[in-house]
Amino acid sequence: MESMGHPEIYPLVLTTQTQEIFNCRIDEDITDEQPYKLIKKEDIFADFQNRAAVSDFHPVKKVIQEYPGDELLVVYDKDFKYGLNFYLIGTEEGKENYLNITYMISRKRSEFGAPIKFSDQNASSVKDAYIECTAYPDGHFALKQLEKDVGMQVVPKVKDTSTQTRWTYPKNAITQYYPRELSEEEKETFGQSKPLSDFLNNTCISVEIALQQNEIMNTFIDDWKCLAEEESSFGDKTDTHLKEYQSFTDLHNLTEKMITSVSWHPTIYGLIAVSVAVRLSLEERVQFSGKLLLQPSLILFWSFSDPIHPQLMLESPDDIFCFKFCPSDPNIIAGGCINGQIVMWDITAHADRIENIKTGGSRSKKVTLKPMFLLEPDSNKEATYIRHCAVSSIENGHKKVITDIHWLSDTFEINRLGAVFENRNGICCQLVTCSADCTICFWDIRPQKALTPQLIEKKKEEHIEIPLDVPSTFLHLDLSWKPLTKIRLSKGETSLDHCPTKISLSEDNLLYKAQDKILAQSKAVKAGEMNPYHNLEAGLANHLKPLEDFCTKFFVGTEEGGVIYTDWKMERDAETGRLMTKKPVSLYTIHDGSVHTVQRSPFYKDIILTIGGWNVAIWKEGVMTGPLLQSSCAPKRYTAGHWSLTRPGVFYIGREDGYIDIWDLLEKTHEPALSQNICITMITYIKPWTFSAKQQFIAIADYYGTLHILEIPWTLSHPSTNEVSSMNHYFEREVKHLEYIEERKKIREQEKKEMELELEKTKVKTYQKSKEQLEAELKMDYESYLELEKNTLINLGFIKVKETMSFMDL
Repeated sequence: MESMGHPEIYPLVLTTQTQEIFNCRIDEDITDEQPYKLIKKEDIFADFQNRAAVSDFHPVKKVIQEYPGDELLVVYDKDFKYGLNFYLIGTEEGKENYLNITYMISRKRSEFGAPIKFSDQNASSVKDAYIECTAYPDGHFALKQLEKDVGMQVVPKVKDTSTQTRWTYPKNAITQYYPRELSEEEKETFGQSKPLSDFLNNTCISVEIALQQNEIMNTFIDDWKCLAEEESSFGDKTDTHLKEYQSFTDLHNLTEKMITSVSWHPTIYGLIAVSVAVRLSLEERVQFSGKLLLQPSLILFWSFSDPIHPQLMLESPDDIFCFKFCPSDPNIIAGGCINGQIVMWDITAHADRIENIKTGGSRSKKVTLKPMFLLEPDSNKEATYIRHCAVSSIENGHKKVITDIHWLSDTFEINRLGAVFENRNGICCQLVTCSADCTICFWDIRPQKALTPQLIEKKKEEHIEIPLDVPSTFLHLDLSWKPLTKIRLSKGETSLDHCPTKISLSEDNLLYKAQDKILAQSKAVKAGEMNPYHNLEAGLANHLKPLEDFCTKFFVGTEEGGVIYTDWKMERDAETGRLMTKKPVSLYTIHDGSVHTVQRSPFYKDIILTIGGWNVAIWKEGVMTGPLLQSSCAPKRYTAGHWSLTRPGVFYIGREDGYIDIWDLLEKTHEPALSQNICITMITYIKPWTFSAKQQFIAIADYYGTLHILEIPWTLSHPSTNEVSSMNHYFEREVKHLEYIEERKKIREQEKKEMELELEKTKVKTYQKSKEQLEAELKMDYESYLELEKNTLINLGFIKVKETMSFMDL
């Protein structure tokens, strides 16, 4: 039984059945990490009794019987080193040596802790220091490079297939059926049938319940179809990113300029106007003022049909920072300059140029509603410079940059006191502007008195230098235009005023819905009717009719980050009798930077969006307790913003790092639903525009003077079925939340007063109690003093104990 010089090792063959009996199955109980198994001696004897000579341990039965220990070691021989798949160690010493394998590593004691030194040596000076393997050509091999020119042509497989429906001769066919009727005997039999009666009694209640449910609601309506949106809508519903459509850059003007304001043309689709200004600080403007005078300040008209050449260029005396198309006539444009002047343009003479673009030698009769990006550009066309036809007076207007400008609605007009009257002309004749000089001005473009032919000739003589192609529409305003009324937003007890940056009037929401009216007025002018702006003094003779219950309050955003709700009506001071601006109704400093967006929602006339600094807020007119929504600070400063024109819960915000944050209040109210990079520099202006029900665009201007036109995806342009009502419920819920907070504040203030009153009462009680305790302590001190005096007299022998008792009695 000896194997390979190891007398204690006995090879074995353990079958699968034996492995299962003794739990030594390969790859389950025995692995590479533990290739052995300790088997009890009594278990092997039990196997001898059960299987006798069939047992796999029968060849080593004598060794097992003579084994002195209780457990035998069986080892798995994976490599068949000893010839079989297992082997048995037959001695206790061999088992212990296998289970407790140790290694001994030794070295000289003197070498422990000895320092180690490394040094360089010359490999050539020491023999056999290195072996050099140099390359050499091998004559046994010869490699030849083979070239092969292969050509391949793919030929489509052509197959002709035809099919024809089988024709049959049409013929008319009819059928007739007769109802099955029961005889009288059958009717009587069924009427007395107990199974039929039981069936009717059992199903009667279920049928009645089903009938009631059918009366309550329509069970055949498709709920999934009601939840789904319009399947025939344009665009991919899963796409939520803005897609770059076109961009415009003035390549002919090499001066570094930024875009300050953007406005889509109200009636000509695909035409957009932008105002540009030099990117200089105030100190740099003063330093380079001489050079700036030689450079024109422009408003550029871009068309989708020509991204390189502007269609029109409106000249102004200084850089324009805001401008607006007239809601009554899009050919009238008003803009605010950096020097505080208001500029007026009349481009009626050039309307055909921007409306009609040559396409194959013919002109369309419906060009005003035709998208211009479907037309071919005219390469021979040169940009037209148009001079302004009127500017306001420098002495009587704003003293600093005009930051916002709005046309008042054509439904009303105001007088010098701020009182509201019915509009006599039926067109937009008044403007409102705000400036960094802490004033808000209202302007009237109509002459203060009727112009006679003599006055008109006198005006023309005074303006001989004006070119003949400049219209005389606003000649009566040029250099003499003064504000109708001026408002200052005082800070109260101090002599300082708030600096307004943006304003929002209560009638602004009407301008979103004035496009149809503008188209009608434009068609009337083209039909030959007289332009009402060429006869402004016609309505001055009409009687002023005051408008009752008209809201004269408006929102103002300030440079300090405040949001003011105030009134434009003037009131007389009781002491001096001078006209004074009313005190603001409310003032909240919500934003941590200058407010650059104050805008009413296109869907809710009392919901206002304000953006400034690093946060955004939403207000409700009439709720003076605070904003409905106030966001946390953004990672980058906000620089522009605008409501969505088709979705009540969506608005866009531009940041200083070139990203645009898209907020969807139906999805999230604490952070933007999406952020997308548009450019590498600051976004200066955002203006969306609806081309059709299936396609919308958004214009985004940046600090480097590039205008980006992006297409709005389906999800951001199409509202859900109940989005308007859902947003209305959201705003109402936030109003109730503010009212609850205000009530809790009042309750807490009342509780605080009660606690303070209770504390005062407690202090009085504490003071009285302390006085009583002080009297008790004084009495105790006096008694202790008497006791000390008695003991001292006794110790000195001046008195005896009996005298002490009598002394105590006294």
